[in-house]
Amino acid sequence: MINLVDRLAGPFLRGGSIGYADYLIKRGKPQRAFTMLARGAKAGKQEARYRVGCAYADGTGVPVNHANAAYWLKLAADAGHLAAKVKLAGLYLHGAIPMQGDEAPVADLFATRTKLQPDYVKAQYWAQLAAEEGQPDAQALLGTVLSLGPEEMRDQTAAEEWYRRAAEGGSAQGHLGYGRALMSGERSDARLREAAVHITKAADAGLPVAIHLLGVMLHHGIGVAPDLLRGVHFYKQAAELGLRAGQASWGLALMEGVGVKKDLQNGESWLRRAALGGDADAAARLGDLYVKPGPLPPNYGEAAIWFSRAAEGGHAGAARMLGQLYRTGSGVAQDVRVAKEWFRHSAELGDQASQVEFAKLAINDNAAPEEKLLVRDWFGSRARKGDPLAAYNFGICLARGVGGERDDNEAVIWLRKAADSVPKAQYWYGLMLAQGRGISVDLVEARAWYSRAAENGLAEAQVALAEFYLDGRGGKRDHPAALELFKLAAEQGLVGAMFALGAMHGGGHDIQADRVTAQAWYLKAAEKGHPHAQLMLGRYFARGLAGTTDLAKARLWLEKAAAKGIPQAEKDLVQLMETVSGP
Repeated sequence: MINLVDRLAGPFLRGGSIGYADYLIKRGKPQRAFTMLARGAKAGKQEARYRVGCAYADGTGVPVNHANAAYWLKLAADAGHLAAKVKLAGLYLHGAIPMQGDEAPVADLFATRTKLQPDYVKAQYWAQLAAEEGQPDAQALLGTVLSLGPEEMRDQTAAEEWYRRAAEGGSAQGHLGYGRALMSGERSDARLREAAVHITKAADAGLPVAIHLLGVMLHHGIGVAPDLLRGVHFYKQAAELGLRAGQASWGLALMEGVGVKKDLQNGESWLRRAALGGDADAAARLGDLYVKPGPLPPNYGEAAIWFSRAAEGGHAGAARMLGQLYRTGSGVAQDVRVAKEWFRHSAELGDQASQVEFAKLAINDNAAPEEKLLVRDWFGSRARKGDPLAAYNFGICLARGVGGERDDNEAVIWLRKAADSVPKAQYWYGLMLAQGRGISVDLVEARAWYSRAAENGLAEAQVALAEFYLDGRGGKRDHPAALELFKLAAEQGLVGAMFALGAMHGGGHDIQADRVTAQAWYLKAAEKGHPHAQLMLGRYFARGLAGTTDLAKARLWLEKAAAKGIPQAEKDLVQLMETVSGP
């Protein structure tokens, strides 16, 4: 029932039914206002149609229904209603309208609960119409479509111009967009200073994104004099306005004590709020906090939860970290298959480190041919764009026949391209030269490349160069230099180098024999499973070559070597047993 005051007020309110609806809304009666507007909309009044569309979009006096909003807004927009065009463009841009939403009213209140996607084509259409009529907010919307829409629609130059016009018209979104446009592309000091002016205006208008961005600019001195305290203040302001990025920045500031007193508990709480709100970066940060040494005690299970949330949100680095946890079984059940899936997901998001991690798992004999082909294609694509590390990995795929036929000729070309900056490529190019694979044998050149890789600390290259020094390939013999190279490689854990040190100290080389040292190196290599080191260690204990005979230890190590298929170990065991049993 409409009371007497409302009835008497109606005829005298400006704008007829529209004015009366505004009056009802001010009196806290949005449902009655909507009924009044709906009558006007059905009667063909364009302002009423626009207001009904807005009511459906915003849930004013009626449940939210974006399909119905689009229907009424389009009727008004088709009739030339400027504000309806702007509202319609915004709804399409933010993915609020079902594909059929502007065709007919939708009675089903649950129809809009499906996950929708932005319709950039329709957003551009309506924004363009309103923008060309001079509407500043429409100009800002058009700038957004042209700068952030699908690749085929993007035009950064046109976007910047529309943002500029919107800013001139006083649009807060225009100031924000123009400021961001000035920060992209050529980042000259003049452009950055002008960007700061526009971002400040957008922040003054209360836009949370602008408030946070202004905090970033003040924190890092971008276009303005650095002011950490003010920057962090804006992080807090954006956080309290509900902006996830602001919550993440404010949380990190609290945890690290940057521009504010350190508060781990409150800082983590803000980070969690951002992460639970869907901020993938915040979730990844939480994962890092729990997996790396720092302010919080390590908790791999908790880290896995947050990395999973971030990875599902499209965070490539978090997907890689989750893959690492599954590969090692840290905080989750070890599962190499799942690890490989996360590495692949991260790699497909553009994470180059994950491409390498996936490749390590995909090049084994059990990997599917499709996976090997994928690895080869990834590295080949990046290599052709000039990435030296990818060129190395592509060369390895070609040299080993991963994902296709082995092609030494092509492999050499890519390994040589990578060798100027990638130590492993230097080693592999030297190896191809030494073996004459895809290129003529050139031991002098091979030795030079091994030397470069060895100087860069690559253990495999240090061993290869040491072997060249031992027998004089590609240059003079130099056993003392070989000994030092083997030591460097052994210190990095290379078992073959430990065995080589045992052999060199055992005698027969151009250095002083030292069988005590030789036995010590054989022991280190034997304990790491080197079968020939186990054989030699058994002989040292059997014959007392280092000064002490120990037949029990001799038998132990000879049996280990024999179990690994060393024929001479079987013969030595027979002789040892004959010695023990006597004549």
